[in-house]
Amino acid sequence: MFDARLRPLLAPALNRVAAVLDVPWISPNRLTGMNLLLGLASAGFAAAQWWLPALAAWLLCRLADGLDGPLARRRASQRGAVRDTGQGGFWDISADFIVYGATVIGVAIGATAGFGAPWLPFLLVLFAYYINGSVFLAFSSIAEKNGRQLDDGRSLSFLGGLAEGAETVLVHSLWLLFPAFAWQVASVWAVLVMISAAQRIFAGYRALA
Repeated sequence: MFDARLRPLLAPALNRVAAVLDVPWISPNRLTGMNLLLGLASAGFAAAQWWLPALAAWLLCRLADGLDGPLARRRASQRGAVRDTGQGGFWDISADFIVYGATVIGVAIGATAGFGAPWLPFLLVLFAYYINGSVFLAFSSIAEKNGRQLDDGRSLSFLGGLAEGAETVLVHSLWLLFPAFAWQVASVWAVLVMISAAQRIFAGYRALA
């Protein structure tokens, strides 16, 4: 919901950090790999009920995810007109989906073991993520084929919705900060992500008409 407004506000700061990271031994794909490793670490820490390390790893993972794109665009502008193979975008979205699923499972394990939380809200979150991911990936593929892609500088065509990246960062941070209430947060979040899925199905269907 807030991504379109936040991206222009965050872009100058992210571009400055990307300039600092623009050294030979750091690449966009390595930042994506760091995102994946930190996300899996966050999931593992949450499952072990090490909530603050899990939160730190989660926030660092999202920072790495926010920097791989600016660094890739910086490198591309330095090289001039070079064909984009899409490899980086594919690696990025693959890492994100692994991280999102793993962190939900990690929190579910930790909250169930430590606070007797029910599994159902976390399963509903995973189900909602599955629908959203399927919808936006299907739309991106079909829109690209038909020349109707949405170009906002990212590798894929992202359909907007109530629950986007900023909200995901916030919600995953909340249940790591307040793990005793993680399943209640997950219950509300599952509803919001389901609403987003319905919005994206409707918007994608109309956009491809």
